[in-house]
Amino acid sequence: MKQFAHLYTELDQSTATGDKRAALVRYFREAPPDDAAWAMWLLAGGKLARIANTRELREWVVQESGQPEWLVEDSYDHVGDLAETLTLLLDDPPGTHEDRPLVEWIEGILLPIANKAPELRRAAVVGGWHALPFDQRLLFNKLLTGALRVGVSQRLVQQALAEMSGIEISRIAQRMLGTWTPTPDFLSRLLTVEELPEDRQQPYPFFLASPLENEAPTLGDIGDWLLEWKWDGIRLQLIRRDGEVALWSRGEERLDGRFPEIEVAAATLPRDCVIDGELLAWREGDAPMPFTALQTRIQRRKPGAKTLADTPARVLAYDLLELQGEDLRLRPLSERRALLESLLGEHADPRIVISPRVEATDWDVAAVLREDARERGVEGLMLKRAASTYQSGRRRGDWWKWKIDPLTIDAVLLYAQSGHGRRSTLYTDYTFGVWDGETLVPVAKAYSGLDDKEILSLDSWIRANTLERFGPVRSVKAHHVFELGFEAVNVSKRHKSGIAVRFPRILRWRLDKPMAEADRLETLQALAR
Repeated sequence: MKQFAHLYTELDQSTATGDKRAALVRYFREAPPDDAAWAMWLLAGGKLARIANTRELREWVVQESGQPEWLVEDSYDHVGDLAETLTLLLDDPPGTHEDRPLVEWIEGILLPIANKAPELRRAAVVGGWHALPFDQRLLFNKLLTGALRVGVSQRLVQQALAEMSGIEISRIAQRMLGTWTPTPDFLSRLLTVEELPEDRQQPYPFFLASPLENEAPTLGDIGDWLLEWKWDGIRLQLIRRDGEVALWSRGEERLDGRFPEIEVAAATLPRDCVIDGELLAWREGDAPMPFTALQTRIQRRKPGAKTLADTPARVLAYDLLELQGEDLRLRPLSERRALLESLLGEHADPRIVISPRVEATDWDVAAVLREDARERGVEGLMLKRAASTYQSGRRRGDWWKWKIDPLTIDAVLLYAQSGHGRRSTLYTDYTFGVWDGETLVPVAKAYSGLDDKEILSLDSWIRANTLERFGPVRSVKAHHVFELGFEAVNVSKRHKSGIAVRFPRILRWRLDKPMAEADRLETLQALAR
């Protein structure tokens, strides 16, 4: 535990990516394999099963610290991070203590008590509090609260492992896709130089496009680029190997059974392959349905006949990563596209079709076509260099997403909640509402778009104008208006307002506008697809 706590402190105190990577390399070289496997899993985003809820943790620290409940709550409110609050409220144990390995704390103490009786869970948690010094106790509490955010991405972990082992990062990333158990055996196989049988069962790491920030003509001759529509669905890889079919989402989740019509169509493909594409709900009349329609199917592992009929699915394929066991990713996109067209041309099943090219003679014509994207039910254009290889992660330069300008509304701030990480002591997560008659109804949550000066100013105002508290959330006096941007509006039965906005974010703080002039719910209803 001491070794991992030292790594956590190093990572938390460093702002340079190179320093963080060097610290990770040192740790993975020196740590015992069972500890290293758990550290890798946690730093890559894994979270332990919940041991205790926040209410229990606050009650237990009141009892163990001897501090009154109001002081604990006030401390939590000021610190903003529960794990740090719990750590600060308790004293270090006297004298020396046993340094138990990380694996023992997780597998021997925490995991066995998950979902057990409260007295068993309390005994284990309190025992940890009184056995660990500050830095290790902080890490222990981070494990309890699932808040092990320390400025390390899964990609950075993979970079460190690649640097340490000499294995290509693409191979490491592929082996870490999906669900895996952090064991020494997994770590050993992850760092095996030779190709393993299971390497052929996994999807490839996804290649992600970057937002186009400069003018499109700066990309050069449009003839060097492949243009496609940017579909609003679920990015996935469709895998058919040895006659078996698997659908993998970009979120590293297998979608087995949820889209049986796609699995049936994939089983009849003329050759084994791995296809990269977009899964969409597709209505009769050859048009995509809004993303909210697809959401009704994502969590249904065995959709019924009515669901299948109401929201039929289709894959729009735009890349071919593997054909008959051959990895095609290092071939240029133009070649991969030609092979994909040939494969799907033989198949001729409307449930798996190629994403059509968008033909434009120059960037001005492309810009005009892009402006019509919303009417087509798409988010803009994808621009892909015809000579590009298929890389992993977000690599700037070859794939760009040229999205349409957002829809906008003016909405009133109604609720605020503290943020995370370096913003855990500030109110940075906001809920906004619009007018429905004489009442303001919530329609969107957003946490990005304000600069540091605006955040500090708004935080001060929120604290001075709080009306009620609901746990970590404060309701505030209705006063401030903000311009919000979003991609689309959809009808939603899950929201009180009856609508859901897609990807809301703050565009600007409208200090010039009184709240009476904020937009009305009927404005959003008219925009709903």
